[in-house]
Amino acid sequence: MAELEGPEFGKADFVLLDEVTMEQFLENLRLRVKNVLLKSNCVLEAFGNAKTNRNDNSSRFGKYMDINFDFKGDPTGGHVHNYLLEKSRVLQQQPGERNFHAFYQLLLGAPAALLTSLHLCRDPSTYCYTREGAQGDVSGAAGGPGRDQGGQARRSWPLMPSPWPQACTDDASGYRAVEEAMAVIGFSPEEIGSVRRILAAILHLGNLRFTQEEETTLVEDTSGVSVLAELTATAPDSLHRALLARTVAAGAGELIEKGHSPKEAAYARDACAKAIYERLFCWIVGRINAGIAAREYDARVHGKSTVIGVLDIYGFEIFDKNSFEQFCINYCNEKLQQLFIELILRQEQAEYQREGITWQTIEYFSNEPIVELVEQPHRGILALLDEACLAAGTVTDSLFLASMDTRLGHHAHYTSRKLCPTDKTMEFNRDFRIKHYAGDVTYSVEGFLDKNKDTLFQDFKRLFYNSADPVLRAMWPDGEQSITEVTKRPLTTGTLFKNSIVALVENLACKEPYYVRCIKPNDQKSPTLFDMERCQHQVSYLGLLENVRVRRAGFAYRQPYHRFLLRYKMTCEYTWPNHLMASDREATQALLEQHGFQDDVAYGHTKVFIRTPRTLVCLEQERAQLIPIIVLLLQKAWRGALARRRCRYLRAAYTIMACYKRHKVRAYLHELLRRFQAVRTLPDFGKSVVWPEPPAVLAHFQDASQRLFRRWRARQIIKNIPPSEMGQIRAKVAAMVALGGLREAWGCQRTWARDYLSSPSENPALALLFARRLQSLKDKVHFGSVLFSCHVRKINRFGKSQDRAILVTDQHVYKLDPRKRYLMMRAIPLSTVTGLSVTSCRAQLVVFHTQSQEDLAVCLHKMQPVGDNRVGELVGVLLEHCRATKRELQVRVSDCIQLSFRGHRRLLTVETRPNAATPDFSKSRNGFVLYWPGK
Repeated sequence: MAELEGPEFGKADFVLLDEVTMEQFLENLRLRVKNVLLKSNCVLEAFGNAKTNRNDNSSRFGKYMDINFDFKGDPTGGHVHNYLLEKSRVLQQQPGERNFHAFYQLLLGAPAALLTSLHLCRDPSTYCYTREGAQGDVSGAAGGPGRDQGGQARRSWPLMPSPWPQACTDDASGYRAVEEAMAVIGFSPEEIGSVRRILAAILHLGNLRFTQEEETTLVEDTSGVSVLAELTATAPDSLHRALLARTVAAGAGELIEKGHSPKEAAYARDACAKAIYERLFCWIVGRINAGIAAREYDARVHGKSTVIGVLDIYGFEIFDKNSFEQFCINYCNEKLQQLFIELILRQEQAEYQREGITWQTIEYFSNEPIVELVEQPHRGILALLDEACLAAGTVTDSLFLASMDTRLGHHAHYTSRKLCPTDKTMEFNRDFRIKHYAGDVTYSVEGFLDKNKDTLFQDFKRLFYNSADPVLRAMWPDGEQSITEVTKRPLTTGTLFKNSIVALVENLACKEPYYVRCIKPNDQKSPTLFDMERCQHQVSYLGLLENVRVRRAGFAYRQPYHRFLLRYKMTCEYTWPNHLMASDREATQALLEQHGFQDDVAYGHTKVFIRTPRTLVCLEQERAQLIPIIVLLLQKAWRGALARRRCRYLRAAYTIMACYKRHKVRAYLHELLRRFQAVRTLPDFGKSVVWPEPPAVLAHFQDASQRLFRRWRARQIIKNIPPSEMGQIRAKVAAMVALGGLREAWGCQRTWARDYLSSPSENPALALLFARRLQSLKDKVHFGSVLFSCHVRKINRFGKSQDRAILVTDQHVYKLDPRKRYLMMRAIPLSTVTGLSVTSCRAQLVVFHTQSQEDLAVCLHKMQPVGDNRVGELVGVLLEHCRATKRELQVRVSDCIQLSFRGHRRLLTVETRPNAATPDFSKSRNGFVLYWPGK
């Protein structure tokens, strides 16, 4: 659709875009290029605009800007071309006018410290180049749009809103705005400092005066030369020599230094000032182009781009005294008017004739003879001016005027006082007049030759090329040439300007132009005054009347038949979706006749022509009503196609996924069978076999399989255990449930003997004695079995440690005294024991909690082997017994055990002492502490 869009065909209503998030869209709007494009106008106005008698913000240069846009309409870059900066304004301005804004902004807006470093003062009247502007209003920095037009309208296409508000006419605020804009564009602080120094150097250069003593030319104030050398980073001696003399190559490598007269030195000074400012302006344009250039834009990746060219060029100028600059500006306007006539008037009528449309030719003024008068090779004014500049001997402006009178006197659009002696508005040997399309303009020939030659001695070029300032050095690349090097004669200013204007016109001719005509209502800069005569004159010379006549007599809309049908075929049943007629012309005719517009159209050979916009509006309205319906139809078909394609993709994906899952399941099961098929023959019944990694779908299956495998393996192990060992196994399981993960070690990997006091290996001296005591106790109490017995250390009633023995039967917990033949000291019914407390460390501390709140705290010791761990055994046998008797026994694992001692609550903790031989209880601040030997 993009290639079918245009002012005649119209714009597409719907554009298919890739998915763009809001964050990406907003980020795109904040692109640096967009801000740089806006700020570049501020900088260009500061260095290229000036206050004139008819415009407070007159453009003193021409500008053509290409702006690149991406497919979303956001700017991606651009490029600026500048034409004919009025550099003579640097030297002199007409009464009531000012120099370029940049000078006044620097003087009136820069900080005092900066001015001091530049050797400047606030008063613009101190400097020769700004003195004329200082006599009038020096506050105007940003005024109305555009360049002086001599009371005429300006040809102007506003690029974009100026960063300066219209109400802000203060040079100080303009200075700050330019500083900010240059920083945004990408000027470094060093480059901005160089620009300031160059502006200051131009102001100081204009204040140099020359005198003559005998035959030698001198500078009146040599301190000014030192200041200039400091600002331009050049050698003072070299600068002084370049101001007062020039070096000439005499042949055979010989160099001659020719001194200047005061007049020649002043001319060289002014030429240098103009050249510095012109090159500074061109360098600034180049830096702006570097900042706004479209980089790394690939249409295949970023989409189709569009380029819009914006031309902001000189308007027609008529002053009281018109010189070479006004001549070039008005020549530029003649060329653009010629292009306007060619594109709008001549081509419009030629198209009607080419298409065979009945047409009455409209006469219009053609300015082609005026253009030829100026630019015709060998015979035009510019050719004669170049010829005079190249002629040998002394050629003055008056001789150049005489040459034009002789060779152009017959031209209908040229005259002078010599050719028309009775016209006293012109001076002899000075003035000539050209009858432009916008009116007659009288030019003063004075200065034409000098401005066209624009002579600048090579000494200045070499001087600034050797400057230590990199910015100033970059502006003078031609200074690298040796003085003895033979080069071509440079083109004159007029020829360079003509070539650039011809290239501009050729560029504009290949584009689709849109004209914005600015009509100036009065010459007093008043927003309320409307000068009817002035406006009528502008409308007349701009060719607007002829343009309106052509448009009224012609057709408002034209389009090739195939494009017309492509846009409006949905409004006719005979052409939607495609017609079956012999040609597109017949289909177009049928469409228009169905709507009843046959009297408002004409049919050409290849295009249809519609006379009034009303017909087009009706077609657009009907099309606008049908487009949503068509879009819904297309959306339905497209969404259906997308859904069907997605469905096919999903089905294929699910099929692949199902096959892959089945493959993974089969592979897992095969691997599982391979690994576990021989576990029955393994000593550990498959405990060491590593389970394969299951697919995600079999994760729960593997968990269940592992539980089943563990139960099967336990059953296999239990089948091989003798019945006599089952009690020990059950006790160990009970201890593992209670202590597993809470205590470091609890003796699960050894055989539990339970009754250690009856063992000769554990208690060799007293085992027999204990056995007798145990038998007598059994005869007396009739208990069923011994659950546990061991030597212990306990806390007596005085809070001190004592060695005792503990005997746990199925009925009681007995505290025995080994020193008194295991005399029973205390018996605690097992049914009153409510819980046990042990520590998480290796200490063999056990606390029996009873219902009577008289707890028993013991530490197992005198064990063989030394360091044996029997806490788990005691806990396990008691838990197993309670389970068998269907009683609940609580087991707590804590390093700070709370117990009841003689009716009081106490805390019992464990501390490790490397130098302790045996466990020992001691009182502490809050209760008791057990010192356990070990590290």
